[in-house]
Amino acid sequence: MTTAEQLEALLRAVSAVSPAGEQVRDAFRAAPRHLFAPTLGLAVARDGAKRLVARDADEPDWMAAVYSDSGIVSQLDDGATDIREPAGDFTSSCSAPSTVADLLEWSELEQGHRVLEVGTGTGWTAALLSHLVGVHGSVTSIEVDSSVAEQAAKNLSDAGFQPRLLVGDGALGCADGKPYDRVHVTCGIRRVPYAWVEQCRPGGVIVAPFCPGVGDDFALRLVVMPGGIAHGRFLGFASYMMMRSQRKPRTKAAQRQEDKHWLETRIDPRTVAYAPTGAGLAISALTGLTSVYADDRDEDGELFRLWLSDPADPYSWGTVEWRPNTDEYEVYQVGGRPLWDEVTDAYFRWVSWGEPGRERFGMTVTPEGQRIWLDAPERTLVPAGA
Repeated sequence: MTTAEQLEALLRAVSAVSPAGEQVRDAFRAAPRHLFAPTLGLAVARDGAKRLVARDADEPDWMAAVYSDSGIVSQLDDGATDIREPAGDFTSSCSAPSTVADLLEWSELEQGHRVLEVGTGTGWTAALLSHLVGVHGSVTSIEVDSSVAEQAAKNLSDAGFQPRLLVGDGALGCADGKPYDRVHVTCGIRRVPYAWVEQCRPGGVIVAPFCPGVGDDFALRLVVMPGGIAHGRFLGFASYMMMRSQRKPRTKAAQRQEDKHWLETRIDPRTVAYAPTGAGLAISALTGLTSVYADDRDEDGELFRLWLSDPADPYSWGTVEWRPNTDEYEVYQVGGRPLWDEVTDAYFRWVSWGEPGRERFGMTVTPEGQRIWLDAPERTLVPAGA
């Protein structure tokens, strides 16, 4: 199969799962993905399966991965871990084509637009954006990692694209390029930096992967209002690597015995972990906490564990464990904050609202911060007791 045939097969696969229109598909043709994909990387399929692909070792296999709907990870642990190692945190990649197409479609780009991209990565999205805004538009792309930025600059130059490339913290935006018509974000965020709103013209659009830290990750689309605030909704799903300045701190063990608390609960932690979409948005907005979970086994047999943490306090965290044939489940908490009680209270508040899904939630961003609401901006989610 030729490269052109592989590209068209990819576009058919993307069209089956993405709302991307013909303009976005034309951009994929104008900026072929193989010009930007890492020559050595981890191909990560939609089901999470991953495998090493190398252009020098097996070019047909590498090309098959490039023209599949897989993300290709180019960096582990900010470059500290060799990509050939079996473990490590993903910190840069050439994102999955269907997710890239979704975000481009929701950005509603037009010829002549001025765009700020946050997260250059391999340079592929910067090339797609450059094609979509045309010769009368402009793209400014910011990358926090200098080595990643250097490779992206080479990729873009070799492919014939010339966006403005900067190295720095994308959370600050780029004030000397404003006003922007679009801010296109290719890293996960928990908080929308107000600089992005401030640097957009009225009517400008911000599209970003919003990762609340509980449950699913979403594509957030905000529209900037004349008064300097932005309103928007969660249009779909988009899971990206977190912006470095917004990563959760690593948890640390309690230093004193009195900081450790062992409790029991009758609530199955899987009730919260596996809750439908919408529950995570509500829990995150009402508590500010984050969670992860995993199925596992230990010397006592089958085990499910839910971890809770407070991103603002690395000494405040906890776990809840499920085991089969158990009436009550063990809760272990560090610090004085009742994490599990807050999470379950928020979950049951969400249930009492009729278990609203993702499409009923929205966000408003102001100079004072962001707030999540249900159905309309007037129904802001407020923590119990606030």
